[in-house]
Amino acid sequence: MSEVTQVQVEEALQQYVVPHLNKNVLVADALKSISIDGGMVTIVIELGFAVASIKAAMQKAIVGLVSQIPGVENVSVEISWAIASIKGQRDMRNMDSVKNIIAVASGKGGVGKSTTSVNLALALAKDGAKVGLLDADIYGPSQQMMLGVDASARPESENQQYLSPIEAHGLKTMSMGYLVTDKTPMVWRGPMAGGALNQLLAQTWWGELDYLIIDMPPGTGDIQLTLSQKAAVAGAVIVTTPQDIALMDAQKGIEMFTKVEVPVLGVVENMAIHICSACGHKEHVFGDGGGSRIAEEYKVPLLGSLPLSLKIRQQVDAGAPTVVAEPESDEALLYGEIARDMAVQLAGQGSAGPAFPNIVINND
Repeated sequence: MSEVTQVQVEEALQQYVVPHLNKNVLVADALKSISIDGGMVTIVIELGFAVASIKAAMQKAIVGLVSQIPGVENVSVEISWAIASIKGQRDMRNMDSVKNIIAVASGKGGVGKSTTSVNLALALAKDGAKVGLLDADIYGPSQQMMLGVDASARPESENQQYLSPIEAHGLKTMSMGYLVTDKTPMVWRGPMAGGALNQLLAQTWWGELDYLIIDMPPGTGDIQLTLSQKAAVAGAVIVTTPQDIALMDAQKGIEMFTKVEVPVLGVVENMAIHICSACGHKEHVFGDGGGSRIAEEYKVPLLGSLPLSLKIRQQVDAGAPTVVAEPESDEALLYGEIARDMAVQLAGQGSAGPAFPNIVINND
């Protein structure tokens, strides 16, 4: 029987490209160790982003490649992830255990930012990350309805000092909607709204989170400035539609985050194409290619394009967003792809130099 060598295993692994990284396992610095015991090969991989949804497919592909090596009898592939904190929070005891804050923003309303925010948060959680969602739209909070949280739900007090987030679909959530009724108008000047956001952010006991997704209100005003001043935001995602007016406002959003030194992780193009449910005809209702143009202009990734879908709207209106309502649907899988790409971009902000895998060979 042929003796299996580490060189053979490495050569096999070089053929496997890690999803979303577009690099093989070795170049991506994801290989932690290789253990060889006769015909038994154990491979340990650790990523900087969660991959629970695609873990089985990854393992199957790697086993298939390594099993082709002469002398290999059994292959075990262990895949885990360690999500790093890119920007630690300062002077905010309630957020000591929040690793990364990601702002999901748009320059204007009506582009589906809140729907995108909740589905991306749910996709990250589905992949195995610990995720929170803060509805920062003080004037028009919508996440309570989108998550199906009862209108009477109110956050409990934590040690008479903090509010406990309300859990929904595996997310820790907080919203002004939990503190007022749906008939209470938020007739506040800008500084008052900024103060309200600061309270929601600083007086919620989030606990341990890999990501806190903040669903930002439209625009580039007081609330956006308050967030950049009070919290260490690790990155921002810009949601836009392909139409020119939305792209103009998306540019303002990118410029704003650039000025406050928050990295833009990428652009999500929403309502990119409409597919007729009756005949299947495809039509670019709001224009074509706008998201890729603005991404190219600002040298940021186009994280993905989402369809104009009646089903997506109906599901969030019913309190069961697409990722939980139909987790295997094309739309849910798209959200998953975008969420992982977003997490990869964030992990890249703090990536270190290459490390060498630990290789153990036992052929006794």
